[in-house]
Amino acid sequence: MNQDHLKKLGLAVIETELASIAALKPRINDDFAKACELMLACEGRVVVTGMGKSGHIGNKIAATLASTGTPAFFVHPGEASHGDLGMITEKDVVIALSNSGETNEILTIVPIIKRLGVPLISMTGKPASTLSSEASINLDVGVEKEACPLGLAPTSSTTVALVMGDALAVALLETRGFTEEDFALSHPGGSLGRRLLLHVNDIMHTGDTIPTVYENASLRDALLEMTRKKLGMTAIIDKENNLLGIYTDGDLRRTLDKNVDVHTAVIKDVMTRGGTTTTSNVLAAEALKIMQDKKINAILVTDENNKLTGALNMHDLLRAGVV
Repeated sequence: MNQDHLKKLGLAVIETELASIAALKPRINDDFAKACELMLACEGRVVVTGMGKSGHIGNKIAATLASTGTPAFFVHPGEASHGDLGMITEKDVVIALSNSGETNEILTIVPIIKRLGVPLISMTGKPASTLSSEASINLDVGVEKEACPLGLAPTSSTTVALVMGDALAVALLETRGFTEEDFALSHPGGSLGRRLLLHVNDIMHTGDTIPTVYENASLRDALLEMTRKKLGMTAIIDKENNLLGIYTDGDLRRTLDKNVDVHTAVIKDVMTRGGTTTTSNVLAAEALKIMQDKKINAILVTDENNKLTGALNMHDLLRAGVV
C-alpha cells in the first residue's frame, strides 16, 4: 500500500460522488418546485426527520433552512413515537429522509403525520418505496452506487441528499428575498453578524476615555494625553466641545521633520484641522472602510452638530472581530 494507491482510492470516491450529484440535475423538476411551494406556504415550521446517517444529513438540512429564513428543526423518528411527535403541529411541513424508503421508525409515525393533515415531503433513493408512495411529494435522491466499494456505507447517497437539501434551502432563500442582514440576525456571534450588526456606538470610546485637548494646549500636553489614552491620537476641541481637529502619531513624525520645538509649540498650530470623522449610528464595518480608504488607524466620532462624541482605532475594530 503506497501513497499513490491511497490517492487513487480517494479520487475514485470523489469521482463517484460527483457523478451522483450530476445525476440530480434532471430531478430538479416539478416535484422539486412543488416541495418548495409547500415549504413557502408553511405557516408553522419545517420538521425534518431521518434515522442513522440520514438523520445526520436531516439535522444539517434543518439547520441550513433555519439559518436561511425557513424556520425548521430536526426530530429524531425514534423519539417521535415516544412523545416527540407532539412537536409537529397541523401548520407544519415534514421532510422525511430514508434512502430505502422503508425505515421502520419513520413509517411508524407516517400515519400520525397523515392524520394531522401535514404535508409530507420524502427524500428517498427508491421512488417505489412505501415512504415515497405515502408522501405528498417525493424527491428522488437515489444513486447508482455508493462510493463505498462494499456498497454498504452510506456515502454517495448521503452526499446527494445533502445537496438536494441545500438546493431546497437556497431556492427558498432566493424566493423569500433573504438578505445578508437577515442572515446576520440569526448569526450574531459569527463574523458576518459582527460586521452587519455592530455599530460604531457599540465599540467607540466615550466620555473621559476620549483623548481630548483644547486648541490652546501645548503640543507637550497633547502628547501626554495621547500617551494616557493610548489611541495613537487626540482630538482638539473648543470650550463647547466642537471638534476643531486631530493630532496623531503620524502628525508627530511630520512635526519633527519640520524641526518644530515640541516643548514650546501650541497644538492648534500643528494639528490637522477637521480630520476624518464618522457618526455613532453607522456600522462599524463602514467605519473600517473609511479608515482603510483614508489609510488611517483611528477616527473620531461626531454628531450632526460636529460635537465630539467618541473615538475608536483599528485595535478596537480588531477586538470586536470586525476586521
